[in-house]
Amino acid sequence: MSNILVTGAAGFIGAFLSKRLLDQGKTVIGIDNCNDYYDVSLKEARLKMLSGYDKFTFIKMDIADKPAVDKLFADYGFEIVVNLAAQAGVRYSIENPAAYINSNMIGFFNILEACRFNPVKHLVYASSSSVYGANKKVPFSTEDMVDNPVSLYAATKKSNELMAHCYSKLYSIPTTGLRFFTVYGPMGRPDMAYFGFTNKLLKGETIKIFNFGNCERDFTFVDDIVEGVIRVMDKPPIVKTGEDGLPIPPYAVYNIGGGRPENLLEFVDILQQELVRAGVLPKDYDFDAHKELVPMQPGDVPVTYADTRALERDMGYRPTTTLKEGLRKFAEWYKEYYL
Repeated sequence: MSNILVTGAAGFIGAFLSKRLLDQGKTVIGIDNCNDYYDVSLKEARLKMLSGYDKFTFIKMDIADKPAVDKLFADYGFEIVVNLAAQAGVRYSIENPAAYINSNMIGFFNILEACRFNPVKHLVYASSSSVYGANKKVPFSTEDMVDNPVSLYAATKKSNELMAHCYSKLYSIPTTGLRFFTVYGPMGRPDMAYFGFTNKLLKGETIKIFNFGNCERDFTFVDDIVEGVIRVMDKPPIVKTGEDGLPIPPYAVYNIGGGRPENLLEFVDILQQELVRAGVLPKDYDFDAHKELVPMQPGDVPVTYADTRALERDMGYRPTTTLKEGLRKFAEWYKEYYL
């Protein structure tokens, strides 16, 4: 691989993916608009982690800016593109829908168009487990119907998959969508539950556990996500001819998840153990006094659970990090970074 583009390089997954590629000696061009959806200093810290690499170039730009995207592709001639830039967050999409249309729809269209006119060997892009909506069949399989999103965020991610399929069919662009399941770890997003819980507990505030604690989430450690992305990058879908003599679009979608859904109450229990162990919270902290069980929030779903058999079959990979291992690394990082 020569030049690799990672959009959303100041983001959680984007930064760790860039680091892993740079450690392998690859040349990475990272772009990000560094918006203030959450604390910008955390994005700056991730970029600082990458700044020591000679083969890393960072450009501050927005994928919704079509002329800038077109110029970027023309200037660098990317071989592989990993599109992780997106407006994240389910609940935020309820209050700020325009941000999701700009980044997740217009921005992704601009990336597809740039790949069309500046051919790449593989476009890998972030989808989300949210596309499964309130599916009652578990585990969630990429063979399942995903036509009933419960948030605009989910609708934009499903739209990305449809747009990618269209561009794969029309222009033979190899594309692979990755449905990530609840990614967590050090330097993660502060709007995620484990991070928000930690901030609130440290301040002595009460944490709200939705659906009265009856939710289950398929948590996936960031290093496992990165490993999955890299394996997929190296195996673009191949253009094949169908029975009708026409090309079959080089298009694929995979789940990347732990395949081990955790009850939120059990998750909180493991988190509090690791926060105490790391010295973030005192040993005598009264957790029961700081927990409140509340109803389900709009846009949420009761369970996420990844069927990862396709990823195992095609890429020989399945995430392995346990929740205790992952939360331990998060707690240790949190202590070092904030305290």
